[in-house]
Amino acid sequence: MPPRSAAYDIRPVGRAERPQATRRADTRTMLLSGGERMALRGQLADAEARIRSLENRLRDGATRDPRTRLLSNDAFVQAAGRALATATAENRPVTAAVIDVDGFRKLNVRCGPHAGDAVLVDLAERVRRLTRGYDVLGRSGADEITILMPGTDQAGAQARCDRLIRELQGSELPGVGVVGVSAGVAVHIDGGSLGELLGAAQAGLDRARALGGSRSAVRLADEVRDANPAHAAVVESLALTLLERDRYTGEHSAAVVELSRRVAMQLGLDEREVEQVAAAALLHDIGKVAMPDRILNKPGALDEREWALMREHPIVGERILRAIPGLGAVARIVRHEHESFDGSGYPDGLQGDSIPIGSRIILACDTYSAITTARPYRPAQTHHFAITELTRCAGAQFDPRITEALIGCLYWDKQQGHRAGAAGSAPPDAPAALSA
Repeated sequence: MPPRSAAYDIRPVGRAERPQATRRADTRTMLLSGGERMALRGQLADAEARIRSLENRLRDGATRDPRTRLLSNDAFVQAAGRALATATAENRPVTAAVIDVDGFRKLNVRCGPHAGDAVLVDLAERVRRLTRGYDVLGRSGADEITILMPGTDQAGAQARCDRLIRELQGSELPGVGVVGVSAGVAVHIDGGSLGELLGAAQAGLDRARALGGSRSAVRLADEVRDANPAHAAVVESLALTLLERDRYTGEHSAAVVELSRRVAMQLGLDEREVEQVAAAALLHDIGKVAMPDRILNKPGALDEREWALMREHPIVGERILRAIPGLGAVARIVRHEHESFDGSGYPDGLQGDSIPIGSRIILACDTYSAITTARPYRPAQTHHFAITELTRCAGAQFDPRITEALIGCLYWDKQQGHRAGAAGSAPPDAPAALSA
């Protein structure tokens, strides 16, 4: 058999027969088998980490606000929508809060845009500390932060906002000073959308601003959750009228609502009765719209004649409410809100259980707020002083059972680190435990 041509010879080449360049490459590979190979692997890992970091920054740039590091508005809406759907499926409450920096535009003019940025960064960090890991936070406007809080009810959401407001009022930001914020809070209603929830929170923010800022608020229609839309619209209209007529009285009425509702629930009233009490609490001073300015705004003590006129306001309030179909029960509560348990109150001198229970609840809650709120003619008293007065007057001015329930609610608030109620309406010459 003839020998094969060299061109077709495919025998493996021996090591000694390999080209010199190939032998040099093998030598370099062998040299990298030790520490240098590990170093190269480390360099490759570092490069991969830098690439991942760059990708994350690019991703965050589309979903995070660069200053506050909160979610951008679009990203917040997507994340909040998912959280709302999950909480709704689990039958948990959901609230939203919109927080706005008071006077932000003026602050930028006075201190410069860098100060405005510093305020937003500080606010975002404080909000993070007051919220939980599963709450959804986003920057929704130039000076607005929005929070979705699954598993939190309205009272809890407002308590967080109030803590934030107090925290800011007690500190100063270098180069800026004390910063105030306002907050609007809303609770999700079954069947409602995320847009409706955020719209309700925005309406609450508008109301907080209208009340002077540096406070939290819900929209007026949410103060009373009436199943009849016509009733809710009328109640909101009347409450706005009272606010415009006398800002202090309007703010006070709104402050008493939630505390009265909680006491009513604590006493076991049914849902319909609870909401009647809440409506009456919101409108219990509506008769004051008929009082002359010289009496409402008098800085000193009322004389006997002025007092007699002031004591007519529950009757005037009843007349206003009875003219509205469907508010008869609320009107009756409003008429008797100043009756005392021992029969010494006004306008009819009713006694004990003959006084509507809603009236007895509102009187106690109203008085607590009156004592703990500063007025032009006297400073605010302490929580402890208010509790002492409520206890001292139980059985005379107040129903003892309601006093016990109210103190229980207030004790719970203190345990939770916030005080329920912050407004009152004691007349200039009323004793500490008597509200007008």
